[in-house]
Amino acid sequence: MLVLLCGKMGAGKSTKAIELAKERNAVLISEDHWLSALFPDQIFRIEDYVRLSNLIKPLVKSLVQGILKSGANVVMDFPANTVAQRQWLKSIFSEINANHELIFLNVTDDVCLQQIAKRRIEQPERAATDTEDMFLRVTQYFAEPSPEEGFLVTTIER
Repeated sequence: MLVLLCGKMGAGKSTKAIELAKERNAVLISEDHWLSALFPDQIFRIEDYVRLSNLIKPLVKSLVQGILKSGANVVMDFPANTVAQRQWLKSIFSEINANHELIFLNVTDDVCLQQIAKRRIEQPERAATDTEDMFLRVTQYFAEPSPEEGFLVTTIER
């Protein structure tokens, strides 16, 4: 089973991913961890993130498919926040006929901004990118999952 997460910046995707990985005895694969380990101090703008995220996708896809084929569960802490992101994530499970679940964290902008402010304090290394301005820029690309996309969606309201 592949578990995916959708929600605006600050919605709690990473926290939920950790929780789900423990609950479901799943392998947790976090985009933030991969990017910070492979490209430390190289993400300053949205364009940097997109470029570097695209570099790791082929490797991550192969890794996740291998884990799923072995019978283990995987929780991917990768954003499923745009149709294009979800199409890529869908290719991971659909190509190998694996089961999946898309958890949609439907959280208000106010709650997201409160969480982002809290995260800046708890993780000072993210202070430069976890800002209200970045939230507003990233959120303009956010699209809720639609039934036409073909995901099994569980919505959590907050």
